[in-house]
Amino acid sequence: MEPLHYWLMKTHTMFHREVMAETARFGLTAGQPKVLECLAKFGERDQKSIAAYCEIEQATAGSIITRMEEGGLVARRQKPGNRRSLYVSLTPAGQAAAQSVLQVFESIEARALRGIPKSEASQLVYLLQTLCDNMAGPAQATRGASR
Repeated sequence: MEPLHYWLMKTHTMFHREVMAETARFGLTAGQPKVLECLAKFGERDQKSIAAYCEIEQATAGSIITRMEEGGLVARRQKPGNRRSLYVSLTPAGQAAAQSVLQVFESIEARALRGIPKSEASQLVYLLQTLCDNMAGPAQATRGASR
């Protein structure tokens, strides 16, 4: 049996490949689906928050957001009293694209979880969250003390 790292990397690669193939059909490039998901889930955010959610560098997030702004998917603005940060929000076209992305994620997840009982799927999510918490360390735990 292959070790855990093999299955984590293989699953991620396969999932990512399918997401990119599906979202490329409506013109999205690497990084854009996750940014759309972040903004759909949390609403307007600054670039630092988006980068953290997407697990990418701020400069990379900036490049992705610039392309999305040029494509009419997002808008950036400053908030009064905070001249240092630009806040990113979805445009109507971005909202439509985000809904399409969420449908792609749901469809691929459903296929990946085919034949797995809901209780086991929930346990899998819990275990993956625990792995992330362990990798992040106690200061960055995603669930904190809720374990």
